[in-house]
Amino acid sequence: MTPYDVARLAADLRRDTGARVHHDAGARALYTTDASNYRVVPDLVVLPRDEADLVGVLAHARAHGAPVTMRGGGTSMAGNALGGVVVDLSAHLNRILEVDPTTATATVQPGVVLSDLIAAAGRHGLTFGADPSSASRATIGGMIANNACGAHSVAWGTTADNLRGLEVLTGAGHRLQLPTPDHPGGPGVLPGEPAPSGLLTDLADLGRQHRTLIERRFGTFSRQISGYAAQHLLPGRFDAARLLCGSEGTLATTLAATVNLVPLPAARVLLVLGFPDTSAAADAVAHILPHGPLTMESINATLVDRLRPDVRRRARAAGLPEGSMWLLVEVGGESADDAAAAAAQIAAATQDAISGATAAVVTDPAAQAVLWQCRRDGTGLATRRSDGAEAWAGWEDAAVPPDRLGEYLRGLDDLMGRYGYSGASYGHFGEGCMHMRIDFDLFTDAGVADYRAFVEQSTDLVVSLGGSVSGEHGDGRARSEMARRMYGADSYALFEQIKAVWDPGGALNPNIIVAPRPLDADLRHRGPAKDRMVATLFSYPSDGGSFATAQRRCVGVGKCRQSHGGVMCPSFQVTGAEEHSTRGRAHLLWEMLEGEVITDGWRSTEVRDALDLCLSCKGCLADCPVDVDIATYKAEFTHHHYARRPWARPRSHFSMGWLPAMARLAAPAAGLVNAVTASPLAPVLKWLGGIAPQRQIPAFAPRTFRSWFAGHRPSGSGAAGPVLIWPDTFTNYFAPEIGRAAVAVLEDAGFTPHLPDGAVCCGLTWISTGQLGTAKRVLRRSMGVLAPALRTGMPIVGLEPSCTAALRHDVPDLLGGDELAARARDLARTLAGLLAERAPQWQPPQVGGSALAQVHCHQHSVLGFDEDEALLRAAGIEVEVPDSGCCGLAGNFGFEQGHYDLSQAVGERVLLPKVREAGDATAMIADGFSCRTQIAHGTQRRARHLAEILADGLS
Repeated sequence: MTPYDVARLAADLRRDTGARVHHDAGARALYTTDASNYRVVPDLVVLPRDEADLVGVLAHARAHGAPVTMRGGGTSMAGNALGGVVVDLSAHLNRILEVDPTTATATVQPGVVLSDLIAAAGRHGLTFGADPSSASRATIGGMIANNACGAHSVAWGTTADNLRGLEVLTGAGHRLQLPTPDHPGGPGVLPGEPAPSGLLTDLADLGRQHRTLIERRFGTFSRQISGYAAQHLLPGRFDAARLLCGSEGTLATTLAATVNLVPLPAARVLLVLGFPDTSAAADAVAHILPHGPLTMESINATLVDRLRPDVRRRARAAGLPEGSMWLLVEVGGESADDAAAAAAQIAAATQDAISGATAAVVTDPAAQAVLWQCRRDGTGLATRRSDGAEAWAGWEDAAVPPDRLGEYLRGLDDLMGRYGYSGASYGHFGEGCMHMRIDFDLFTDAGVADYRAFVEQSTDLVVSLGGSVSGEHGDGRARSEMARRMYGADSYALFEQIKAVWDPGGALNPNIIVAPRPLDADLRHRGPAKDRMVATLFSYPSDGGSFATAQRRCVGVGKCRQSHGGVMCPSFQVTGAEEHSTRGRAHLLWEMLEGEVITDGWRSTEVRDALDLCLSCKGCLADCPVDVDIATYKAEFTHHHYARRPWARPRSHFSMGWLPAMARLAAPAAGLVNAVTASPLAPVLKWLGGIAPQRQIPAFAPRTFRSWFAGHRPSGSGAAGPVLIWPDTFTNYFAPEIGRAAVAVLEDAGFTPHLPDGAVCCGLTWISTGQLGTAKRVLRRSMGVLAPALRTGMPIVGLEPSCTAALRHDVPDLLGGDELAARARDLARTLAGLLAERAPQWQPPQVGGSALAQVHCHQHSVLGFDEDEALLRAAGIEVEVPDSGCCGLAGNFGFEQGHYDLSQAVGERVLLPKVREAGDATAMIADGFSCRTQIAHGTQRRARHLAEILADGLS
C-alpha cells in the first residue's frame, strides 16, 4: 500500500465522526495480534459507535488510501484481521435489530456476539445453526468473514448456509443490499445510493467465463473454506451474499446481516464413543453419518490429560468411556426416550463396525455440559503439552471429504513423524475437519524453515485427497500463500479478478487470500521478547522460570471476553473493553517485553493502567484453558513498576497492603480504634488510606481468635488426630466467631485443633499490592514458625479462602523451591476438604433449610468448591451456587479509591440481586471476608461462614 498520513487521518476521523480513534501506544499494542501466530502493529485503532460512524470511517480511509481491517472478537487463528487501520466492531455495533419467530430469522449488526443471538433466539425455541466453540466471543460479522461452521454444521450447515441477506459496503464505497436467491426480491442496490458500475454484472460474467473451472474445483464439499467461494458465481446459482461468506473482509464490509434460525430439538442426548486410536475414530464416521446426528466432535487422550484434575475427574464421572480418542455425537429426538433410543442404535452400529469401540449414552444435562467443556476448551488446552512444551496453530484447520478422513490422518501422522512433531487434536469429524496444535519451533531459523516445509507438504497431502487447507478458520496469513498451491494458477487468477471487482483499490484487509505475505513472515515469536529473560520475584515453575514464556500462555482465543458466566474476567464483563480482558492484559505485557510499541518496560503507564482494574480474582487461573494468571503477573509488574519509588505507590498499598501488621498493632486497643474509624474523622482517614469514601472501615473484634483459643479447653475424642488452624488476619482480628465455630466443628469430628506457636501470615495483602520483597520476608518467617508442624505432616485447615489459596499457589511460587513452602502447599486444606479427606465417617449435623452460597473466586480458581457443596448437602441443606463470578470487592480492590463503581457493578451483575431476591429463610453462605463484606455493603443481608452454619447445628 502507498504510505499515507496516519496523524492526519486520525484528526479527520475525530473531527468528522463520533468514533473513538486511538493512536496511542497502549491501544495499538492491544491489537497487534489475535489468536494466531502473527503480529502486525496497527496504524490506528478505531471503534465506531454506530453504523454512520463506520461508513464515515471507511470513506475517510478510502480518501487517504489507508488499508482497513475489520475486527470482531479478535479470535482469528490464522491471522485474518491484523494491520492497517483496525476497526473494532464488537464494542458498539453489537445490537440485535430484530428476531422474527414467524419467519425464523434475525437481523443483527456485525458486532453481535453469537451467544447473545443464541440466547435471544432461544426464547422462541430457535437457534443459529453454525455454532463454533468460540460462541461466547465470536461476532456474527467475523463468522460471515470466515464462513464459520461449528459443532452443529453436520446437521445445520455453515454460516453461509444460514444466511438470508447482507447489507454491505464495497471497497469502492457502494452500499448494497444482497438478499440470497432463496429470499424474495433478489439482489439490488439500496434506494438513493449510486449504483456500482456493473459490479453484479461483472461478477456474473466471471461465473460464465470460468464456468468449467469453477464447477471442477469449487463447492466440492461442505468444508471447502479456502479462497473465495466461486461456486456462487455460477449461472443459476448466482449469490453475491454467500460469495462474501469466507472472503475474510477482503471484498466488502458487513453493515447488517439477516440470518435464518432453526428450531431447537425437543430433546437431545449425548452419545460418547471411545476408540483405541484416531484412525479407528475416523473410520467410524461413515457408519455414524447415515443416522443423521446433530454433531460429531472429536477429542483425544492428549487433550483430556491436559484438563485440570477436577475437570478430568468430572469428565470421567460424566460418562467418558474407555479409549484414547472419543467422538461426542449429539442425537436429537421428539422425546428424551426417542433420542436415547437413536443414540443406542448408533452405538450398536459403531461397535459392530469398529473393533474396540466403547460407548456411553449421557442424558444428564450437567454431565453433557462437562463433556462439551472438554471440547470447547480444546483450542486453549492444546497449546501446552503435558511436559509444558508449547504448541501452536499454523496447521490446525485442514479438512477433507469425510470418507477420506482416515487416509488424511494416517498421512498426517506419517508426516508429523518425519519432522518429529506432536500435537493434541480435536475437531469436526462429521465434516472431515481436524483441528490441532503442533509443537512447531517458531523461534529459530531452522525451526521456521521446517514449519514452512511441513505446511507445504501437508497442503499437497490435503489437495491429493480433494480437501481444503482451511475448513473453518479461513486462510489469513497462515494459509493464503497456499491458495495458489491448492487451487492452481488459473483459480488464483480468478481470485484476483473477484478482488478487483469488489475492492478495486485493494484497501480491504490487504495481503489476505490475494497478494499474500509469506506464511512465515510476521511471526510474533521472532521478536526480541522471546529472548528477554527478566529478573522476577515469582519463580514461574510451569514456565521454566521465564516471565516471557508465561506471557506466551495467552494465545488469544479470548474465552476471557465472554460477557456472562464464570469468574474470568469480571472487569471485562462490566466494561467490555479489550484492555480489561485477560487477553488484553497478557498482550500488553508481551508488548512490554517486545519493546517496539511500549518502550518503557516495567515503568510502562499503559500496562499499569490496564492492570489497575484487574481485581486479582485469579478467575483466569481456572477459567482460562491455558492457566494465564494475570493476578500473579500484576503482582510481579507492580513490584517492578514501583521499585525504588515508594512515594509513587497508591496510598492504599500502605493502608491495605500492610493490614496484617496494622491489625496486630490495633488489636489491643480495638475499642478505641473502632471509635475513631467510626467518628467524624473517618472521611479523613479514608482519604489518607486511599480508601473509597463509600466504603465502611471494618470494625475490629473486641477479642481476637488467638486470645480466645488460648483460654479454650479442648473437647472431643481427638481420634482424628491433630490439625493446625491457620489464624488468618481476617478471622483472627475481624471475625473470631468463625474460628470458634471451626474449632467446635473440628472437635466434633474428632480432631484436636492447634494454632501456630507464633505469628504467621500468608503474605497475600503484600502480594496483591506488589510488595513482593516484604511478602517473601513475611513468608520465610511464617514458614519458620510452621516448621515443626510441617515436618510432622500435620494438616493445615484454612478458614479464609484467599489465604488457603495463597498457601496452595502463591507461597510456593514466590519462595520457589523452598521445602517448607512445598510442604505447606501439600498440607493446606479447606474445612470441607479436610473433613472429606481425614474424617470421611463423620456425620455433619442436620441443619436443613436452604442456602445461597457465594464461592470465593480464589477458592473457585485454586481449591474448588465440590467438597463444600457435598458437605452442605450432607447437612441437609438445599444449596444454590449461582454463576455469579467474583463478588466485586476482591480483597483490597473494592476498597480502593477509584474502584468503587466497578466493584459495585461487578457485584450487581448476579450476586447482589440474587441475595436480595432470596427469601428470609434462605441462609447466605460466604467463606470469604471480601464476599461477606460486599454482601453487607450492598444488601440488607448478612452472610455467614460454612463453619458457623455447621456449628449452629451441633448440640
